[in-house]
Amino acid sequence: MLKDNPRFAKDLDTADHNAFPCKYSPEHKQFDFWVGEWTVKQSGVDQVVGSSSIQKILDDCVVLENWTGGRDNMGKSFNIYDSNTKKWEQYWVDSNGGRIFFSGHLNGTTMDYHADTDENGKKATRHLQFFNVGPDEVRQFSQRSEDGGKTWAVEYDFTYYRKKGAD
Repeated sequence: MLKDNPRFAKDLDTADHNAFPCKYSPEHKQFDFWVGEWTVKQSGVDQVVGSSSIQKILDDCVVLENWTGGRDNMGKSFNIYDSNTKKWEQYWVDSNGGRIFFSGHLNGTTMDYHADTDENGKKATRHLQFFNVGPDEVRQFSQRSEDGGKTWAVEYDFTYYRKKGAD
């Protein structure tokens, strides 16, 4: 039978890799540590600030965040690895009409993003990091500079705790 032929099996495997490159690319798996269902707290404080559902979509090419915060504030981020630039990109949008485009890379076990923003004529640089603390914990830390990176102010410091039994 054809399906038992090793050459045919190899050709099928090659076709699968070509049809679904993100499933097999190690770079596309770099942000998988964030995938899951999360309760989000202010770091260092036992105060819930929101929840987040992180999923791999579009044949594992996109890491999609669905964020719900206080006062029903909602947002989504679309994260993708660009094989041409060898960088990760995040496009954040929220229920307040906000949007930010970040780009960056995995630095050790930390996803490291940067963005230049212009909000009402006020230019700023944003630095967003996701620290892979362990299988059930991710820290998200955001800083902002309005003087070209000379000084930084913390925007938020969140810790994501995996919801038990949700994944």
